[in-house]
Amino acid sequence: MSGFKETLPASVSEMLGRKGLNDEPALLHVATDLLPNRQFGRQWVVVTEKRLIVVQHDDDGDIVVVPMDEMAGVRTEEEVGGGFLAVDRHKQGPLLVPYTQSLTPKFAEVAEGIRQLSEGRNLSLPEEVERVRCDACGRLLPEKNGICAACIRKWHTLRRLLRYLAAQPWRLASVVILTLVSTALELLPPRITQHIIDDVLTPRTNFNLLVWLVLGLLGVRLLFCAAAVTTEWLSLRLGHRGVQDIRSDLYRKLQFLPLRFYDRRSTGSLISRMSNDSDRLEGFLASDLPLVVSKVLLFAGILGLLLATNWKLALLVLLPVPPIVLGGSRIWKRVMRHWIQWGSRWSRLSSHLSESIGGIRVVKAFAQESRESERFDRRNEDLRKVTVAGERNWFVFFTVTNFLMSWGVFLVWYVGGRQILGGEMTLGALVAFISYLWMLYEPLRWFGELYNVLLRAFAGAERIFEVTDSKPETSDGTDAVPLLRMEGQVAFRDVIFGYDGGKPVLKGIALVAQPGEMVGLVGKSGAGKSTLINLVCRFYDPDRGRIEIDGTDMRRVRLEDLRSRIGMVQQEPFLFDATIAENIAYGKPNATFSEVIRAATAAEAHEFIVQKPDGYDMKVGEKGGKLSGGEKQRISIARAILHDPRILILDEATSSLDTRTEWKIQKAISRLVKGRTTFAIAHRLSTLRTADRLVVLDDGKVAETGTHHELMSRKGIFYRLAKRQQETSAVMAVGGGKDETGRN
Repeated sequence: MSGFKETLPASVSEMLGRKGLNDEPALLHVATDLLPNRQFGRQWVVVTEKRLIVVQHDDDGDIVVVPMDEMAGVRTEEEVGGGFLAVDRHKQGPLLVPYTQSLTPKFAEVAEGIRQLSEGRNLSLPEEVERVRCDACGRLLPEKNGICAACIRKWHTLRRLLRYLAAQPWRLASVVILTLVSTALELLPPRITQHIIDDVLTPRTNFNLLVWLVLGLLGVRLLFCAAAVTTEWLSLRLGHRGVQDIRSDLYRKLQFLPLRFYDRRSTGSLISRMSNDSDRLEGFLASDLPLVVSKVLLFAGILGLLLATNWKLALLVLLPVPPIVLGGSRIWKRVMRHWIQWGSRWSRLSSHLSESIGGIRVVKAFAQESRESERFDRRNEDLRKVTVAGERNWFVFFTVTNFLMSWGVFLVWYVGGRQILGGEMTLGALVAFISYLWMLYEPLRWFGELYNVLLRAFAGAERIFEVTDSKPETSDGTDAVPLLRMEGQVAFRDVIFGYDGGKPVLKGIALVAQPGEMVGLVGKSGAGKSTLINLVCRFYDPDRGRIEIDGTDMRRVRLEDLRSRIGMVQQEPFLFDATIAENIAYGKPNATFSEVIRAATAAEAHEFIVQKPDGYDMKVGEKGGKLSGGEKQRISIARAILHDPRILILDEATSSLDTRTEWKIQKAISRLVKGRTTFAIAHRLSTLRTADRLVVLDDGKVAETGTHHELMSRKGIFYRLAKRQQETSAVMAVGGGKDETGRN
């Protein structure tokens, strides 16, 4: 509920206190972004158990109070660019609270919360609401529930990345030590060159010293190369292992996130985090971060040597550094926004690519290749624009930086030359100074490039951490009950649920399925059949009420124990790109081959499997693409049979089968359901004749229950549905076409 309890400004709290309106706790307090006159500004909507309060300005504005017992209704209305919360009153006209389009999802939930309280119900809203603006600064986010480029905590992000490297302490320590050694070796050549010029070449004596100095120069270079190669090798291993751990954490988190998380995000966006964002991090941790440490140490060492050699000259050549640093800090946020947008644009492109390729048959069937190409081109163009904008900002900064730094060399030659002529400085010292100066400029230039690297890496890291920080699927609490044995009783106790808190799909479901009973779920599309099944599997938890398994609240049952005793045959079966045997044994990986064959035989799948070239070792292809719909369905049934669940869910389990095979499968299912609690969904009502009980859902409520014969004799909703299907089938038969199940 944190998304509906925004921090009230002190002025609003004081105003409520002066009016005597803070005598009961506020259950909701949220801000709009428009004033009553539709100008930009904030109104505050504060809701308690007894009244609705609208503060129309932050500072000493008007306050409108609507007691709950005077409220006739609450609704939201959409208009161009936004909408408004409409509170109908018995004695006055409606109170209208406007907001922009970005707040529409939030106020849809607020309206439902007010409605619940006005009807005397408990407040039940989702814990989160889709965010389109940053909670901290109010800027529009590049994508829903995304991250704000302006509010990225750079040092916090860097520390989190370093923890992955710290998991390899010996390798990390070796890299640090070798980096120190190689930096020290890199600083020696100019100093040796100074001695060659001043102690050998200028006096033109001491040939032996020249030999030793040149050999020393060669030895330093060889040691530096060896240390650099070893450091690079260790750094690559360190960085790649760190990114491997990041990918593993991301994947594991994706496995345990609730379905609500996936309901709000596209597949392409999540794949983009695993591929593009982690690739950027891989380059940063394996190559760029070690270079950061090396360049920082090199910069510090050179700066110290310059000051020790000639501090007046050193201060002179460092004059361009402050404006470079100032310019870098100013351009940081601007370029960061571009790379955050780059990530979201790439996610959109990936989503479109995944969707269009996955639905290529539909695209071709409707001859929409050109249209999809145009949509791709638009997204590709958006990606190009944001990439060019980011690179342009960086290029301008980099060019100006190089220009400023080049002035230092001219100053050194002029001022240093005068000092040599005046006897204040030796030629060797000047040459060494200039060598160090060029070495100093190299890390400075690289630090400019580093901005670009860091921005991409931090943007990618934040997008990954956004996922890894998401709240996982409801975990087992300390009072979780192990499910050692399940009888199979499933009881719905006044269950209310909606995928969006303000729009319930199930409305007070009361239903008890006894152990071993087969319950058929019937109703029009959207009545709530699949939603009820989702709750049985605990893909979602009820908003209100509870579901009991053998008398125990499902939320108190250990999740792994619960799902390990549930089997499902979906309307559109999903098969992994593995062998037929592996797909059948997916729910029971340790099954013997004999068990796999028995399950396939029971599902009427063995006959067609052995006719395949590789039999049970045949690879089914992506999503089972090498098999027909009926074959995939039978393998899915075999998978459920082998799993041997206590609760069985059949979602149109025979929808893809021909008449002959369907008859065989119905026999197999009749054997399978014995002793198991079964929930069966079927749009073709005749397939549920063998169910012990039928439950008819209508508008999220249980409308009728009874056997097939009882419901037909009542001539209610079920009777009308059955008659309509019979009439449709008769028309299709006369026309020689196919009915809704795909039969002639």
